[in-house]
Amino acid sequence: MTLDAAASLLAEHLGAQEFVEVYGHHDADGIASASIITHALLRRGAKVRLRISPRVTPQDLQGGKAVVLCDIGSGLSDLSDDVMVIDHHVPHFEGQYHVNPRLCGIDGERQLSASGAAYIVAQHMGDNRDLVGLAMLGMIGDRQDIAGTNLEIVDEGIAQNYIVPGRGIPLFGRDVHEQIYCATTPYLKGFSGEEAAVTRLVEETTTRGEIDYTELLSRIVIGMGPFQNDHAMTALWGDTWDLTRGMVRDAHSLAAILDACGKSGCGGLGASLCLRSNDAVEEAWEIARQHRLRVIRALAQLKGEGPVHLIDDPDLVSGTADILATDLLNARPVAVMALRGDACMISARAPPQHACDMEAIMAALAAECGGVGGGHTARGGAKIPKENIDCFKNGFQEACA
Repeated sequence: MTLDAAASLLAEHLGAQEFVEVYGHHDADGIASASIITHALLRRGAKVRLRISPRVTPQDLQGGKAVVLCDIGSGLSDLSDDVMVIDHHVPHFEGQYHVNPRLCGIDGERQLSASGAAYIVAQHMGDNRDLVGLAMLGMIGDRQDIAGTNLEIVDEGIAQNYIVPGRGIPLFGRDVHEQIYCATTPYLKGFSGEEAAVTRLVEETTTRGEIDYTELLSRIVIGMGPFQNDHAMTALWGDTWDLTRGMVRDAHSLAAILDACGKSGCGGLGASLCLRSNDAVEEAWEIARQHRLRVIRALAQLKGEGPVHLIDDPDLVSGTADILATDLLNARPVAVMALRGDACMISARAPPQHACDMEAIMAALAAECGGVGGGHTARGGAKIPKENIDCFKNGFQEACA
């Protein structure tokens, strides 16, 4: 079945429902995709309950209500057949209402996110072209390429003037000081989280109120050069995207805000921005700012040796793992873990072009350790009982040797 046919089938079934429970994963892609579907349903007059969650189980979905899972669910093989899933993770769900690029020969790792798939579904439910900016947030949040189906969606948004492309520093922040000070994607050694260093840098590269970006970026690259790879350096300048219907118009900033809200347990606030409420925009900015600074501090306090590291806050495992695997010299597969009650929360990452399949590794290791896991080829996660941490450590080191 083609992606368009799968989206049409799910959209027809979804549009016939009077009440729908929409679940979104607790990151930028999940919040954006769930918000797109919520918009489309509300415009058809349906009643909706939207929930943002780090995971769902079949037991969570009992009750006979119509349910659609966004950026979550493809990895579950034991869901009821009538559950609707819009996702891009490795598929194990076999229900008929399943929109996933991987089932249609499209690269779900790099060229279509859940938010992009949700946008295609929404287009089969009515004229929802104004939601195209939300589709970009999953692409950015999951570090996908603007290529393939993603590029087709973005080009449509540009043609309709809902997305305006530009060039600049594609980092979270309301000004260049905040962009550098709070930088985690990429992490900027010597500047991220270093207030005095960033203030001095901006002051010394500003003349009569104008920043010399060539000088500013050159100084950053020289400072981080001994510690970080070319990926981190080239990420300092590139494509920017102005979302003309966004409560926060810079797409990179809004994607970062959604991710931080979701990881901080405030996913509903992130969704409210996607649903075009401006009641808590400043609160959302501050949550994102503080979340990123906490990630930076966690990086400086890593415990453990080899590829497995322990931190204190489970909300930060994803962001910390991203930096360790992507931005540093000699980056290698890593797992970052933190305790939450009796469980251990784990995020694992493989560097670009690395041969490790994190989805397979995390699914197998989690099962071996009495938990659950899965994800993408380069990015995976797991939840295991805390008494099995050593089991996981040994297995991960062997798998990534």
